[in-house]
Amino acid sequence: MPNPVEFYFDFSSPYAYFAAQQIDRLASGFEREVVWKPMLLGVALKETGAVPPVKVPLKGDYVKNDWARLARFQDLKWTMPDPFPIATVAAARAFYWIEGQDAAKARAFAWDCFLTFFGDGKDISSKDTVAAIAAKQGFTEDEVLAALEDEAVKQRLKDETAWAVEKGVFGSPFIIVDGEGFWGADRLWMVKRWLKSGGW
Repeated sequence: MPNPVEFYFDFSSPYAYFAAQQIDRLASGFEREVVWKPMLLGVALKETGAVPPVKVPLKGDYVKNDWARLARFQDLKWTMPDPFPIATVAAARAFYWIEGQDAAKARAFAWDCFLTFFGDGKDISSKDTVAAIAAKQGFTEDEVLAALEDEAVKQRLKDETAWAVEKGVFGSPFIIVDGEGFWGADRLWMVKRWLKSGGW
């Protein structure tokens, strides 16, 4: 079996939202599985000294327009969230807890989080909101809330984030194909070519 495509993202990343709609379909065309890996982008930003683009003069106005434009282009629902960006610890922890039981449900949960935040503009930073989203996958809110406080779940997210940074992940989305990293939703065309040719 070929290596899976690794899809690193933060739930507060608009460009990850746009990439998430396409990544599974793209990889399946080459009989590749995609492993979704939420991480805490703030940890990576501390390593690089960067700040979220929305907080950068000139760039902030550009990306807001670009996000709305990309949503129209991809026919995706879009509402600029407020507040933005947000902490995504609860969503990422919930993902890994769900994945430990059912990877397909974890992926569906992740997409629901993206749609809730960027489609409806609803803050998903609270544990209660995350538990309500997870309940769509058949879990009770109480068991999700308990899982968010589980030390093993907390450690899993810390480890995944640390491993991502060790691999060179510094932005979201970040896609790794056979050790080759691609940063940004605008590199999906290059990911496709790499999967097809095996590199160049």
